[in-house]
Amino acid sequence: MNIFEAIRKDHDTQRELLKKLINTTGDSKNRDKIFKAIKNELEVHANAEERHFYKPLISNEMMQEKARHGIAEHHEIDELIEQLEETDYDSSAWLKIAKDLKDKVEHHLDDEEHTFFQLAGKVFSETQKQNLAKHYIDYMKTNV
Repeated sequence: MNIFEAIRKDHDTQRELLKKLINTTGDSKNRDKIFKAIKNELEVHANAEERHFYKPLISNEMMQEKARHGIAEHHEIDELIEQLEETDYDSSAWLKIAKDLKDKVEHHLDDEEHTFFQLAGKVFSETQKQNLAKHYIDYMKTNV
């Protein structure tokens, strides 16, 4: 498995959790459970991705701006999660913010999968892609 396959697998998990999240209602155990799952998934994924995907790319002139942009989007996603934490589950604003989160995350994932991965594929050797995947997967396993 290479780094792109490892990250894409987690992206699929995030898309599924976000879809479930916006279909929850009110102050329910289900909404709480799914929100906590997506919050943890996004947090651990962002940390793993920044360490084992973006950090190795930042030193590359062609990828430096893309890597910084990706990291900045992680911070925007964190801010939306904080807004959700500060909003009551049964507030109408909660679902709007959750939909904003879903849109922001999906935009970010699409950027990575359709632009960043292709460019990064030209930067990393096959060995690097596999080593980064191993470190990324190990980080995810020990932190999720």
